Formats: sequence, C-alpha cells, structure tokens
Amino acid sequence: MYLRTPKWADNGHSPTSTSLTSASSSSSLAVGELVRSLTNRRLYREVALSLRSGLRDAKADFSFIRIKGLKKLLRFLSSVSKSDKTIALFRDSQVDKELQVVPILFEHSLPPPKNSLVLPIDVISCEEPLQITSPPTGQEVALALQVLEGCCLIDRTSRNIASQHKAVKEVIELFSAHGVLEQTACLDALLALMLDCAINQKEFECHHGLQKVAYLMKNSHADGNLRLKCAEFLLLLVGNVLRHSGQAGDSQVTGLVADNARQELLGYLGSECISILNGSNQPEPSFSDIERDGSLHLHAKQLLESFK
Repeated sequence: MYLRTPKWADNGHSPTSTSLTSASSSSSLAVGELVRSLTNRRLYREVALSLRSGLRDAKADFSFIRIKGLKKLLRFLSSVSKSDKTIALFRDSQVDKELQVVPILFEHSLPPPKNSLVLPIDVISCEEPLQITSPPTGQEVALALQVLEGCCLIDRTSRNIASQHKAVKEVIELFSAHGVLEQTACLDALLALMLDCAINQKEFECHHGLQKVAYLMKNSHADGNLRLKCAEFLLLLVGNVLRHSGQAGDSQVTGLVADNARQELLGYLGSECISILNGSNQPEPSFSDIERDGSLHLHAKQLLESFK
C-alpha cells in the first residue's frame, strides 16, 4: 500500500494562520475539517483495496497463488504499522467480516491436515470438472504464521477472532509436526496470540505449550538456531507477555500467570534455568531497542549453556 498525498490536501489552508480575519479563519477551519475527512476516507479505501487484493489471492486453490497473496498481506501490514492513523483504520477494517484476515488464514493456509483424496477411475470421465486444491507448502505455512503474527500484534480484535478458530491449539500442532522454518514462525505467532489475551494464554496452558517448547530447547540434537529461538521465546513469554501475580487482568478468563509458568518450567528445566529467567526479567529502562535485543540474545545463550 503506497499512500500518496492528493493535490487538494496541500492547498495552503491553515486554521492557525494569524494573518486571516475571523471570517476567513472560520472558513479555513471548515476547509481543514473537510480535507481531514477526505483524507481519512481515501486512506480507508486504500486499506480496504489492499486487503481485498491480498485476501483474494490468499483464498486461491493453488499454493503458489496463496503465497503471492500472503506476501501482499505482509507488505500491507508492514506499511500499516508505520502510522498510528493507518493502524486505527486497519483495526476498523477488521470489524467487517469481508476484510477479516485471520479466518482466511485458518481456512486456506493453516487448516488441519486432511486425508489425501484417491479418485476412482470412472470419476475422471465425469462431465463436471472436479475442484482440485493444492495443500499448503512449508513456505506458505510460514508466511501465513507471519501474517497471523502481524495481525495479532496490531489488532486486539484479531487475537479474539483467532481464539474462535482455536488458533493456539493449531499453532502448537504445527510446531510439533513441521520443520525449522515453520517452527520458528510458530514461536513468534504464539507470542503475538497470547499478548494481553487470557483466552489464548489459557489454551496454551491446556495444550502443554510450555512443555513442548522446553523439551525442544533441551533436545541437543535439534537445530541450534531453533533451540536458541525457543530460549528467547521462554524469556519473552515469562518476562513480557504473561502478567505477574497481583496484576489485574482485563478479562473474566484467568490466563496463565508468569509465576505459575516459572513453577512449571522448574520441573522441566531445573533451578539453574529458572535463576537465569528471573535474572533476565530485571527492568532495563535505559536500554535502547538494539541493546535490549542483545541482552535477550545473551540470556538465551546462557539458558542453553546451562544444559551442558
């Protein structure tokens, strides 16, 4: 989505100009309101157009077309995240069922596995052509998880919609059954799904998500980068995503609490790992984003080295 400033938006009208009379000031205010209204309508039309274009391809029967649509949606979300105004417009768009992204992901790119269909010979000669849908590839699954992550980070409504599709359960199953590329995307998507969403946190707890991530991190035969990603996931989950004891939640559903997660991880990882988790959660208000990422990476390495 490339947003261009229309010619009528830059017309020299300024409601704060001191050189205008009171009458012209009133007129300028009215023109300014009109310009803002037209700009918002134009932006929403562009948001809707970009969503429809990406969703149309994301619903295609063939995987390579769906991949094309998912890449469009990723570029769109990247563009949307740069402005508070476009973020608000995207959130407004997700109220419209025709523009909702998350349901399309779980209907076409992240569906539960189906048994392969074996056609009898006489079906081939039937007059009406059969609809053939290619299954999602690993690349498509990873892209769909990235789109899911982006939607959930930007929009709380998308997290609630995802809970209706049992998103956490589906992502945990993908994490257990796919390769490194998809597993890495699963970890990022799970963090976004559980952000300020007690329902998704509870589902993560019910399907033993902590246990599966912790055991993969402990597996010395697993991919080293994936194990490091699992360590970073646990650090972010316990330190940033889950609420702590005594903090009020915004939902009637009680989600997973950080203190309970540490207690559960104690049985999986041991006391040395828990001490590293506790040490990594100390507040660092003076750190820049780059320094904070470096600190996370360092603590994740320490977490892995504690198993040697």
